[in-house]
Amino acid sequence: MSKFNHYDTVWVNGCFDILHVGHIRMLEYASSLGGRMVVGVDTDERIKSLKGESRPVNTLEDRMEILRSLRHVDVAVPFESEEQLIALLCEFRPVCRVLGSEYRDLPIVGAEFSGKIEFFDRISGYSTTETINEVKEEK
Repeated sequence: MSKFNHYDTVWVNGCFDILHVGHIRMLEYASSLGGRMVVGVDTDERIKSLKGESRPVNTLEDRMEILRSLRHVDVAVPFESEEQLIALLCEFRPVCRVLGSEYRDLPIVGAEFSGKIEFFDRISGYSTTETINEVKEEK
């Protein structure tokens, strides 16, 4: 694990629907790799298309406000499509992009605009989908 120049941008993106310790640890790790931490946040419509009509639980505005309040996050920006994600990567020009390790063997949208790709191992027991399913079962 290498430390990048303090002025370099690190990028993370995702839904961040119900923030949990796994998210926090990934953001903390990502922010340790550079100077400016930028988080791309899937829009509500994009999450619905990816995860189903019952998602997201929290609105884009709420998710962005929560992320912006974290000390490890400098900038949070929404995106609604793969094309918009690529445009944002081109705009912010990260030297490093951090993804969950579940993406290790999958094609990565915008990889050619992402700088170095680092993978963060999922922390067992922390999953938004699993948390939602557990709450539904308790009802």
